Amino acid sequence: MSRINELRDTLFIGDRTGADLYGRIFVVSAFGGISNLLLEHKKSGKPGVYGEFTNADNHHGWHDALTRVNVAMVDAHCAVLEHPADISQANDFVQERIEGARNCLIDLQRLCSYGHFRLAEHMAQIRELLAGLGEAHSAFVTTLMLQRAGVDARFVDLSGWRDDGGVSLEQRILGAMEGIDTASEIPIVTGYAQCAEGLMQEFDRGYSEVTFSKLAALTGAREAIIHKEFHLSSADPNLVGADAVRKLGRANYDVADQLSNMGMEAIHPSAAKTLRQADVPLRVTNAFEPKDPGTLIDDQPATEPAVEIVTGLDIIALEVFEQDMVGVKGYDSAILDVLTRHDVRIVSKVSNANTITHYVDSSLKTMRRVEKDIAARFPAAKISSRTLAMASAIGRDLNGLSVLTRGLLAIGDAGCEALGASQGPRNVDVQFVVDREALKPVIKALHKAFIEDDQKALSRAA
Repeated sequence: MSRINELRDTLFIGDRTGADLYGRIFVVSAFGGISNLLLEHKKSGKPGVYGEFTNADNHHGWHDALTRVNVAMVDAHCAVLEHPADISQANDFVQERIEGARNCLIDLQRLCSYGHFRLAEHMAQIRELLAGLGEAHSAFVTTLMLQRAGVDARFVDLSGWRDDGGVSLEQRILGAMEGIDTASEIPIVTGYAQCAEGLMQEFDRGYSEVTFSKLAALTGAREAIIHKEFHLSSADPNLVGADAVRKLGRANYDVADQLSNMGMEAIHPSAAKTLRQADVPLRVTNAFEPKDPGTLIDDQPATEPAVEIVTGLDIIALEVFEQDMVGVKGYDSAILDVLTRHDVRIVSKVSNANTITHYVDSSLKTMRRVEKDIAARFPAAKISSRTLAMASAIGRDLNGLSVLTRGLLAIGDAGCEALGASQGPRNVDVQFVVDREALKPVIKALHKAFIEDDQKALSRAA
């Protein structure tokens, strides 16, 4: 979004004229970094306005944080808008939304100073309110930019700003789209949608893809397209080299689910489910190469077995050992209850007679609380957390490729050690657990073995 001025002349307009400009709906996210400032930094966890407000000992922290958002929003739209009148309108929009949110939070703090009201009961709504500010800003700015270029664009605000609440996501979308003729105008839609379900409560930062998929399903879209800064490739080009990676070109929703499990944001699993059920194919493209068809994701099986992508992420191994676990029920469900209560995402799990190990995507701080709760439930158990990493080889069909065996050999040849490995009967992914410092060389080794070397072998055979 921070480069929409570049996309105006390629993705949004390009060589299209007249009616060819239309028949499309764009769902936009916030400008880069804005959601981090509004909520919290997605990777570091540094608090934004929401984090400062929830832990406020005084008013200064969150007030200052909201002012920083104001400055960042103005900087973002000044970088992409060219006409002074458009910049002035965008400035006024930001001022109105930021000060409206500020007054709302002040009133809520004042209300909750009375004993009958609890601030904690309103935190979910506050998070929703703040999240919507970023997408509303970027959608408004994009609309201004396109209108200035002669395109009939319409700002479609799903954020519920000063609207009546209590409507479902479907009602919110259908109500906003009523009366819009997509054959003669381009709707620019906010990625956040205020609704009775509460998108943030269920999907947190993945809400824009949920809105996107629901809109595609409700409007009967021919195709849903996610525009990214890069192609969906066989690995991170910055890691294995731009010349070594290849564009996927084709994948299915099973692969998309595995990528999501490994922390890659191809598409949120719930969004993928909505598209799959509505029989809407998904395409992931490089926004800056609009003529490239990108990667099509649908329900079609692979024409032949192959590893299609290698990726990885940092994990923590939570190990619970107790000698008396053998043949006793209840350990697994109790551990899962604790992990769920602390909102810990499980990536994978292994167990044997007396040990259950969960590989999770979480922080050590959270895991310390998890360990304490499990120890209270099983005082005789030995509980430990260890920082590790997981590499995964993923493909629509891995049958007959001996990925587990060949992967272990490739890891060994690279001078690394696999601390664990697993492959399920569905044969769409194989996971290798390694030390964190070994993750990058392991990904490179697996990519070379399964994609670069196999591609060379196919070329020689041809």
